[in-house]
Amino acid sequence: MPKLLLADDDQDLVSGLTKYLTGQGYVVETAFCGRDTLQLLENFTFEVIILDWQLGDMSGVDVCKQFRKQGGKTPVIMLTGLSDIENRVEGLNSGADDYLTKPFEVRELKARLSSLLRRPSLFITSKLEAHGVSLEVETRTVTDGTQTVKLSQRETALLEFLMRHQNRNFSTAVIREKVWPLDSEGSDDTVRTCMKTLRQKLEKIGKKDLIKTSLQSGYIIES
Repeated sequence: MPKLLLADDDQDLVSGLTKYLTGQGYVVETAFCGRDTLQLLENFTFEVIILDWQLGDMSGVDVCKQFRKQGGKTPVIMLTGLSDIENRVEGLNSGADDYLTKPFEVRELKARLSSLLRRPSLFITSKLEAHGVSLEVETRTVTDGTQTVKLSQRETALLEFLMRHQNRNFSTAVIREKVWPLDSEGSDDTVRTCMKTLRQKLEKIGKKDLIKTSLQSGYIIES
């Protein structure tokens, strides 16, 4: 299941596309502003980014430029209501790989996604390991080699973040900022609740102590 980042400030469009793409077998993470988009790209790995031209706080063009400047290789499909050739050139010159003008048919978006995903260079590491535990990000499953449990999307994101940043302590507040979208209703208690359910699932495969807690420093996975 390919993992996508869908960034658009139109919440109705995001809701509809997320429902459609999830039904087509994609794992979809969403963002509604440029700041959230860049933060997700900093902390997680995606196979394709669907990026709106205008994200409210900054343009998708600037997001794409900054992502490429930081070394980001993930292909980008730019969405926009602007159809002039100058806008197409600007979008592609910013680092976008494809350009889709609104309104569009979801079948065309799916076809373009499939085309980008056929590129051999797009295969990313979606399997993370620590202390005998393997996380398959795309399928949202964690295993010790013999037993497997299914995680929720947010539990997967939380575990993925900690496994990608092993040997670093993160407070509840930092985890909320990095893993939960900045415009969501997430709170420190939300993080603690998610951590509790994640640990309960890890306990089912005998790995409850994979994530350690320090009262002073927060949560950590040690390599």
